[in-house]
Amino acid sequence: MQTPISCFTELTDPRVDRSKDHLMEDIIFTTIAAVICGAETWNDIEHYGKSKES
Repeated sequence: MQTPISCFTELTDPRVDRSKDHLMEDIIFTTIAAVICGAETWNDIEHYGKSKES
């Protein structure tokens, strides 16, 4: 069984390697989770992501 995040691992990441602080699949999954939890702006998504950092 696939995990939700594994659905995004095969996507091509168009970013320059030196500018990658986070994996693209982590960004996509965090964005989806934030929106499900009520995020409505990019600032909301950023706040959600920072609150979930380990």
